[in-house]
Amino acid sequence: MLSLLTEHPLFCALILILLDLGLWRLISSHGSEWKLLVRVLIFSLFSVLLFNEGLNPMEPAPWADNVPLHLAATGLQIGWWLFGARTLTVLIGAVMMQRVGHTGRLLQDLLGAVIFLIAIIAALAYVLDLPVKGVLATSGALAIIVGLALQSTLSDVFSGIVLNTTKPYQLDDWISIDGTEGRVTDIDWRATRLQTSQGSMAVIPNSLAAKAKIINFSRPSNMFGVAVSVQVSPHARPNSVIDALERAMQGCRPLLDNPAPSVALKSSSSAGAEYEISGFVASMSEKRAVRNQLFDLAYRHLQASGVNLLSSDEPAAPAHLSRPRALLDSSPIFSTLRQEEKETFSQNMALQTFRAGEIILAGGEVSDHLFIIESGVVSVTLNRHGVPFESGRMGPGEVIGEAGILSDTSLPADFSAKTFCALYRIEKSYLKPCLDARHDINDAMKALLDFRLLKAQALTQETPVAVPKRGFLQWLRHRA
Repeated sequence: MLSLLTEHPLFCALILILLDLGLWRLISSHGSEWKLLVRVLIFSLFSVLLFNEGLNPMEPAPWADNVPLHLAATGLQIGWWLFGARTLTVLIGAVMMQRVGHTGRLLQDLLGAVIFLIAIIAALAYVLDLPVKGVLATSGALAIIVGLALQSTLSDVFSGIVLNTTKPYQLDDWISIDGTEGRVTDIDWRATRLQTSQGSMAVIPNSLAAKAKIINFSRPSNMFGVAVSVQVSPHARPNSVIDALERAMQGCRPLLDNPAPSVALKSSSSAGAEYEISGFVASMSEKRAVRNQLFDLAYRHLQASGVNLLSSDEPAAPAHLSRPRALLDSSPIFSTLRQEEKETFSQNMALQTFRAGEIILAGGEVSDHLFIIESGVVSVTLNRHGVPFESGRMGPGEVIGEAGILSDTSLPADFSAKTFCALYRIEKSYLKPCLDARHDINDAMKALLDFRLLKAQALTQETPVAVPKRGFLQWLRHRA
């Protein structure tokens, strides 16, 4: 076998080509640097082998008197041009992916096509010794015929070049093209692919995208608009509605502080008044959850202010109910109490108010009473390595101090008033016997306490730092 390789070096050249194709398939995409290094190395060995045997790709193959050997040498010379074009294309692609990322793939494909075209013409001119001018003239006429047949496809290609040059959107941007909204997953020579919010794939031809109205929700980056509209009775005082919606806005922690969120009256008529809360979030994936949270907070804060959402079906709440009594109805923990129990509870609830910034319950303090938030926004602050940070916000109907009631313990969080807050206080001496008698309420409060303890533990644990992977090209760049 070794003697066969030494006596027939051209056979070795063929083996190198097959070896390159095999290794290119076997090495995974994660080892792209190694694939590139192996291809350059094999091409270098292939070139050395050809030139050592006197096969110059710039000249026709020798051994014209030996037809099989002449044909084999000619094939290897043509293979050298194609092999070189492929290696150069891969090198340029690797450099472009490092600098411009996935958006340069279309330019890489077009550049690769040009390189292969040059390689084919060079092989025809140097190896086969054909008249290039005649070939170019023939190929020009053929290109006109093909261009007329593929007019729409060529329009997509050149539109793709324009889109990649002007960059109205990039990979992973959330955009809308003529009303089709989705995340950009791919931009190739023919079309732009969007993954819609329903999980389906929309394919937009580049020629259509270049002419259409494009809305890029990802520009500027890390800022995505979100808005929620509510309708209330036209008889509700606007100032009361706006104050309640502003508290709801402040209770939604994912909303960015800059640009600041706002509340505005959109329209008003005899049928009702429409108000809108608008703001921005840092991620497109947060929009749906924030909209849901905003609407829930708006409902709770409006209800705490005595304002109900406009509805023609639901009857108005009975006017004779006191505020503590109505608060027990809306509380997820105490709503299961019987009517007479709620009446007794409401008579043992004392109103207590806090100004913005005041501490309601300090971390580590064992509470001898339970608070139910009647109105306002309560901020929850934890400490991680001695540094305080806001972990959440609470609104009407939520409770504070359940740890002291259930187990004479405390939570590691500070509860403070972010806005002016009104809370109803229930003393432990009254509440504890009631919890012993009503196991459902006791279990609900225990579940709430366990959830808060687990969340506090998760938020205060140190997050491990991911070590970035460094490939071969990055190593070469740092060594240069």
